[in-house]
Order: sequence, then structure tokens, then C-alpha cells
Amino acid sequence: MSATTTSTTIGARGWRTPLMVLLAGAMVVNMTMGVRHGMGLFLNPVTQELGVSREAYSFAIALQNLCWGLFTPILGGIADRYGAARVMVVSLVVYALGLWGMSESHSSLMLTLTAGVAVGFAQGGATVGIITGVVGRSYPPEQRAQALAVSGALGAFGQFYMMPLLQGLIAGASWHAALLVSALLMLIVIPLSLAMTEPYIDRSTLKKGGLKQALNEAVRDPSFLLLSMGYFVCGFQVVFIAVHLPVYLRDIGMNANVGARALAVIAIGNIVGTYAWGMQGGKYPKRLLLSSIYFLRAAVILTFLLAPKTEATVYIFAGAIGALWLATVPLTNGLVAARFGVAYLSMLSGVVFLGHQVGSFAGVWMGGYLFDKTGSYFWAWITAAALGVFAGLVHLPINERPLRGPAPA
Repeated sequence: MSATTTSTTIGARGWRTPLMVLLAGAMVVNMTMGVRHGMGLFLNPVTQELGVSREAYSFAIALQNLCWGLFTPILGGIADRYGAARVMVVSLVVYALGLWGMSESHSSLMLTLTAGVAVGFAQGGATVGIITGVVGRSYPPEQRAQALAVSGALGAFGQFYMMPLLQGLIAGASWHAALLVSALLMLIVIPLSLAMTEPYIDRSTLKKGGLKQALNEAVRDPSFLLLSMGYFVCGFQVVFIAVHLPVYLRDIGMNANVGARALAVIAIGNIVGTYAWGMQGGKYPKRLLLSSIYFLRAAVILTFLLAPKTEATVYIFAGAIGALWLATVPLTNGLVAARFGVAYLSMLSGVVFLGHQVGSFAGVWMGGYLFDKTGSYFWAWITAAALGVFAGLVHLPINERPLRGPAPA
């Protein structure tokens, strides 16, 4: 690269430094993921007011997660090719409209179209998939694992303060008001997406057909498929717990605030766990760290299922599972970057994330289905634990070495 080109590239950064990209992306994730994690708080009030079953609400949220997964690689590919800012602005507007439409729902069909399809589409372009690609390209390989860990930890902080906020609005006003405030927050963070334009990336190097070639290489790689299978389990577990834990606690006689506080404790554990596990990804094999996370999740879930149910045991469980909650995200995305490079990281992270969201669909819907059929969440908890063991095993043979020589910076 010539001196002139280098000067132009560096000068093009302006205020959009790697640190600014990281912080802006984390703040957007704060809001988008914070609201997403609060969907379980709406289950009781929505089903009671609209007169729909838990399975119907669960199906809407399950479809939300499936649409999120389906649209993430598509929107990620567009962001990789043309820049993330436009994708994020459109997605945040649709997110706001979807939440507003959810607040106006009067039937299970309208709930499915708004909370399911619209919000799911928006999450595909305004959450971790797109932002991971931008952050990953903003840092050199030797700093990438740490950058993704910090970004994930800061992004996870939104779950901590959004849970009490949403529960307070639901209890003090209504679930409609809570959704309207959430919609307003999506619009407020739109200016932060301007930091994600990546003007210092030379997109002429992303040759025509490169997206298709990168995708073909990935889907033919056994390690990529194993990683997607493990991510399926991650989605199944965390979304089942996020949506059904609050109402499960209500069913066994606990106050609604216990569920909200449990989700907040999960958020605290998530902040610490995402950072701590992500930082280890720069020191130890990521596949072994991921395997350990899934084995530990299975042990924590089984212990909670067998333990006496008190507020203390609920909060202990929340802290333990929170430390393992999204700890998979920086490690999984870091493994994708190490194996395939970062040129198409948003798209490839989106493809592997599709497995996560298929699992999310299965977990949240199955929880409602089994409850309606059996009157209990017992077999749903057992399934979540068994899948944790499965995921721990499938990560062991994953190959972390770059597919074609050293991973590009």
C-alpha cells in the first residue's frame, strides 16, 4: 500500500475510531438485546388480557427468533458489502414499528405478525450479528478476541437495567406502555449506528462473488456445521429460560418481581461471564472453552431442577446460568473469524447464528407446548439439560486452524 493510500485510509477514520465503533455498537446492543431479553415479562399480562394461550404467545416469540436467524445472514451479507449503517437504521425503525404494533395487538395473529415477523426481522439487522462483523474488522487479529469480549460484556449490560425498567412499566402502567417506551428507545439509538459505516474499509477488495464463495466454503466445512449445531443448543437454552423462567416462578407461587430480579441477576452474571470467557478465548482453544460452557450449563440446570425452590436458590441459579449466558457469543464469533477470516464475518456469523435461532424457536415454542400438554415445565428443563451435554460433545472435534493459511487482518 502506498503512502498516499495509507494516509487516505487512516484519515478516513475521522471520529469513527475502533474504540468508538466498539462503544457505539455496544450501546445499540444494550437496547435491542435488552428489550429482546424482556419478552418473557410480557407472557402473563399479554395472554391474560388477550385471552390467548401460552403456546400462542410462545409461538409468536419463537417465530421472532426464527426470523431473526433467517434474516441475520442476509442483512449481514448486505452490511459486509455495502456497510452496516444503512442496514442498522432500517432495522431500528422496523424494530420500533414492530414493538408499537405489538402494543396494539388484539389477537394471536396480529401478535405473530408484529412480535414475531417484524421484530424478528429488525433483530437480524440491529443486534450482535451485524455489530460483531464491524467490531471484528476494526481490530487486528491479536486484539480481536479481547475486543469482542469487551463488546459483548458492554452489550450485555442492557439486560441488567432493562428488566427492572420493563417490569416497573408493566406493573405501574401497562404492558402497552412498556412496549411503547421500548419502541422509543429503538429510535433514540439510531444516531449511534452512524459510527458503524466503516469508511476506512476498502470495499473494492470484496470482489464480486466473494459472498457466495465464502458461504460455500463454510457450509462444506464440518467444523462450521458442528459449531452451528452447538449454537442451536445455546439458542434453545437461553430463550427457553428467558421467556419461561418468570412465568415458571409465578406458577410455583413466587411474586412477579422475583422473575424480573432473576433476569436482572442473569444480566449481571452475563456481563461478567461474557467478558471473562471471551478474554480466555485469546489464550486457550475456543472449542474447549465452548465445550466447558455447555457442560456447565447442563449441570446448573439439573441442579436447579432438583433443588428446593426459594428466592435464594432462584438467584443462585440466575447468577450461575448468567455467567454462562452469552459467553458463547465472542468465542463462537472469534472461532468463525479465526477459521474463515473477517472479510465476510457479519454474514458468516449470521449463518452460524441461524442455528442458534432455530434452537431459540424450538426452545421457546416447546416450553409453551409442553406446559399446555402436561401442565408442567419438567420435561422442558430435562431437554435443556440433555442438549447441554450434546453441545459439549460436538464442540470437541472442531478444527480452529485457518481454512486457508493465516486469517487475514
